[in-house]
Amino acid sequence: MFVDTPEQLAEKKLLLLYILDQAEGSLTNSLITQFILENDIMNYFMLQQFLSELKEADFVSEEEKSHSQLFSITNKGKNTLNYFINRIPKNQKKEIHTYVRIQKEKQQAKMEIRGDYLKLEENKYAIRLTMAENNMSIIDLKLNVLQEEQAKNICSNWKRNPKALYSELMKLLSL
Repeated sequence: MFVDTPEQLAEKKLLLLYILDQAEGSLTNSLITQFILENDIMNYFMLQQFLSELKEADFVSEEEKSHSQLFSITNKGKNTLNYFINRIPKNQKKEIHTYVRIQKEKQQAKMEIRGDYLKLEENKYAIRLTMAENNMSIIDLKLNVLQEEQAKNICSNWKRNPKALYSELMKLLSL
């Protein structure tokens, strides 16, 4: 049986913070678990204990959505990670970065993003921005603007970065 030093245990918690930071949003418990176990970073029970401890320390937040646990890094977690980031080996950072990028691409492929506009009358355009995942609507936003160029820009920005815009919108509406 392997016994980890306190420093090694702290590094494993930093790895979890780094994974969540690289995700730039939430990751499901199952995706985190899959990566950790496939790369033999720690065992399942240690992972769940560390996620719980990081949550209790307010380094990560957890929410339940569609019967899944979603974890994301908090500002306190980001500050701690930034302070100790040099303790994470470069090869592990690269593996995490690659894994998160692949997961984002897979997730994006599952999502249906639409941004369309329609001219209603002179100087009046209706915009409809939608995001659906697994045939379930996440957002369906309708706006009216006065200029066609503005309608084009809004639709283009939505299609280019829907998750970040959705996240920002939810933050603003949750204030």
